[in-house]
Amino acid sequence: MKPIIAITMGDAAGIGPEIIVKALSHPNVYELCQPVVIGDMESLKRAAAVSGLGDLTIRSIAEVKDGRFQQGSIDCIDLQLLPEAVPFGQLSAAAGNAAFHYIAKAVELAKAGEVRAICTAPLNKEALHKGGHLFPGHTEILAKLTETEDFSMMLSTDRLKVIHLTTHVGLIKAVELITPERTYKVLKLADQVLRTAGNANPRIALCGINPHAGEGGLFGNGEEEEKLAPAVEKAQAEGMDVFGPAPADTLFYRAMRGDFDIVVACYHDQGHTPVKVLGIEAGVNITVGLKGGIIRTSVDHGTAFDIAGKGIADERSMLEAIRSAVELAPK
Repeated sequence: MKPIIAITMGDAAGIGPEIIVKALSHPNVYELCQPVVIGDMESLKRAAAVSGLGDLTIRSIAEVKDGRFQQGSIDCIDLQLLPEAVPFGQLSAAAGNAAFHYIAKAVELAKAGEVRAICTAPLNKEALHKGGHLFPGHTEILAKLTETEDFSMMLSTDRLKVIHLTTHVGLIKAVELITPERTYKVLKLADQVLRTAGNANPRIALCGINPHAGEGGLFGNGEEEEKLAPAVEKAQAEGMDVFGPAPADTLFYRAMRGDFDIVVACYHDQGHTPVKVLGIEAGVNITVGLKGGIIRTSVDHGTAFDIAGKGIADERSMLEAIRSAVELAPK
């Protein structure tokens, strides 16, 4: 049975609707899954028109079970939250509010077991705030809606998977936030998400914090021994296949060679840089650790207000996000 994937439309003033209709015009998407869009039917129709896909049928459905999931026809749970066409490329409180509720509906469906994973188009943080929802972004919304405290950001391409101990904080703060408890929790999340996706024995590599993973105390102040090693020992004692902490500059090469299934990065740029080098269009942002085993994948770019409505938005990251949602959805 192909998994049903909920795709949230994001901000209607951005490129979300366009990349969704373009992605769902690819026949191989329907070979992988049964996609259902949570959003606004008229916005999708407008996006199809500007993208030269006027022959696509956009169907409004009330419930997931009403979907046809057929190539050439997009099934949309239309929440009808946009009173009129939102101008492309302009901040809109209505679009920000709607984007929040698209996510909330997708979480509701995931909790009920009606969809197996959530794939999100980009939202605009300023519009989100104007719409009355004071969250930094998708991850925090999902954590709130699922009552989750321990979660992590994971980046994925077809060659490399990376999960982070810390993300959007300064480097000094990041080192401060890394503890044996946090390290263990992320090792556990990495193991769980890959096992749930069907990998019976995930091979996990943990990066060191300092150059050369401290070189036996030559670099740093013993952070590897204090903050990382105890977590590795605990994870290994529980049967997890964990290697490290080891020098980051070689771990990513080895992971892309196939030695490891996932790399645990200590801070934002340590994990993001190797993924970005592989290409912005190839990367997928994933939230793991959400309660209920909910998997959320997302494009690795923003709303791109500057090109919205021009029909030139690149759908490749959305295609990768859908593929990752299928790959990581609980089996």
